[in-house]
Amino acid sequence: MTRLNDKIVLVTGAAGAIGQAVAAAVKREGGSVVATDLAGRAGIDHPLDVTSEADWHAVLAAVERSHGRLDGLVNGAGIALLANIEDTGYAEWRRVLAVNLDGTFLGCKLALPLLKRSGGAIVNLSSIAGIVGGHNFAAYNASKGGVRLLTKSVALHAARFKPPVRCNSVHPAFLDGPMVDDILAQTGRPDIARGQLARDIPLGRLGEPAEVAEMCVYLLSDESRFVTGAEFIIDGGLTAR
Repeated sequence: MTRLNDKIVLVTGAAGAIGQAVAAAVKREGGSVVATDLAGRAGIDHPLDVTSEADWHAVLAAVERSHGRLDGLVNGAGIALLANIEDTGYAEWRRVLAVNLDGTFLGCKLALPLLKRSGGAIVNLSSIAGIVGGHNFAAYNASKGGVRLLTKSVALHAARFKPPVRCNSVHPAFLDGPMVDDILAQTGRPDIARGQLARDIPLGRLGEPAEVAEMCVYLLSDESRFVTGAEFIIDGGLTAR
């Protein structure tokens, strides 16, 4: 399989469940992965705190030295907070927005000079929480909704480049993995909450990181060369109601 043959793809949050799945899928399809995450995380090529402009400059400079270009960026780093508007502290709000939205902003902005050299694609990991609200997801809803519309703005701007750079967002529902485990733990009844989540999804189960990775591969590949500014929902039918 060579759908991403010779493409250089930078993945943030690469130590997380989705990031690992994306990195594996990109490699399987013939691409080269630049895996980034917080310092000390396993399986990364470069440490990157996505809220740090200096970290972004350092990583992108390393990519330029090693490859001279960048063909794809997957903004996959993210954190979640289970709290309604009254229970969300301002410092917690700022942290969720910093990682999920500011980090995506910095990635899109600072990677564009490399991406525009040969044309490329940005995939921003949002969530169904960026499309529909939840009473106890105040900060997460705001951050992921911001990612959704930031994606469209970046897409319209980067479509003007010659060659163009495409930008799309992916919106998963709840996926098996550490982030959902942490959210469920915050309920105090993780087993009951997991069962309720699965029952709420028409297909009757949580999603898998590999299923999101397959969508990312499509959006990074030339198969999607006429796709930009779009949002792709992977939710087992949850938002079809």
